[in-house]
Amino acid sequence: MIVDLDNTAGANLPPEADFQRWAEAVIPEAELEVCIRVVDEAESAELNQTYRHKPGPTNVLSFPCEVPPGVPNPLLGDLVICAPVVEREAREQGKTAEAHWAHLVVHGLLHLRGYDHGEEEDAERMESLEVDILSRLGYPNPYDIEETRPS
Repeated sequence: MIVDLDNTAGANLPPEADFQRWAEAVIPEAELEVCIRVVDEAESAELNQTYRHKPGPTNVLSFPCEVPPGVPNPLLGDLVICAPVVEREAREQGKTAEAHWAHLVVHGLLHLRGYDHGEEEDAERMESLEVDILSRLGYPNPYDIEETRPS
């Protein structure tokens, strides 16, 4: 798994090696690539409105790479993570910032893998995978506290 980290928000982030480790826990295939773009609230709000028709910034957006069938492409897609929202949610939920960053990377990458949480059964399957992956990475269950699901 190749992770291209783009911090356009100038945010204080966990080490790039952590993003790599979190990504590899979800997607171990060495030949696949993902771009993780860290943005401010204004850019997150604009993207959220444009692509989800929802106002305001959100914690994570996932954009799968779509190419015509039969065209080889190692790019899995892009994640857009809003640093101020991650930091605020971590404080509000009593989590470490690192644990919340890890959760949102795992959550976003599962979306790129085709998982969704629109229906209760799908949400349970996706959350179970998140909890398992985060546990293997040494992080607590992110759903042990009252929290809204990440985007």
